[in-house]
Amino acid sequence: MSAGTSESRPGSAARGPDPITDPVNSVPVVNIANILTSFRIVLVPVFLVALFADGGHNTVWRIVAFAIFAVAAITDRYDGMIARSRGLITDFGKLADPIADKALMGSALIGLSILGDLWWWVTIVILARELGITALRFWVLRHGVIAASRGGKLKTLLQSIAIGLYILPLPAAGHVVAVVIMMAALVVTVVTGVDYLWHALLLRARGRAAADAARRHDAAVSDPASTADHSSTGSRSSAGERDAR
Repeated sequence: MSAGTSESRPGSAARGPDPITDPVNSVPVVNIANILTSFRIVLVPVFLVALFADGGHNTVWRIVAFAIFAVAAITDRYDGMIARSRGLITDFGKLADPIADKALMGSALIGLSILGDLWWWVTIVILARELGITALRFWVLRHGVIAASRGGKLKTLLQSIAIGLYILPLPAAGHVVAVVIMMAALVVTVVTGVDYLWHALLLRARGRAAADAARRHDAAVSDPASTADHSSTGSRSSAGERDAR
């Protein structure tokens, strides 16, 4: 999102190099942003151990699991912020960051469902959306990038808060709050997923149209005589039609 990963819109005009979308090759892979991302990945199995410790319902271990999840979620916010502000965007970071996001959220959702604390259908809907969006990213990658939207950032925030509340051993009233926030997160997750799908289709259509136009231009440049013949033929045809009339 940086996972948590987090949305200009596709099809923007040509511009100069951008440190975010066009990372400088000299940026070292080992930097503070990538270290935070890697640390978040390492925390995932540690979080799961704490979540399932002593049967998964030990109060102390659940608090420990919450603390680990909170630290991981915070690194998700700051690794992307640091990378953008300091020009530390790397190919490794762009690949590892969403992996870290999906691993953290996915493991938490699945773990809570295994323990019986969260409905499986909620986990399935959220994970299906996240995996679907990841597939869409690769599908339209050669046509451009769809930036994170405010809705996407809200989705990540609501999911993090809801999961955190589910991890904590809360009383009944606290559980009600967790359910309400999770339902809100679910709605935003689905809505932003549909919005992302729409913009992905739009971006792909524009990309294919631009590619077709570029091919026609290249053909005209490489074989101007053929283009001139087509133009002359078209002119003679039009003239013939006028004479016939």
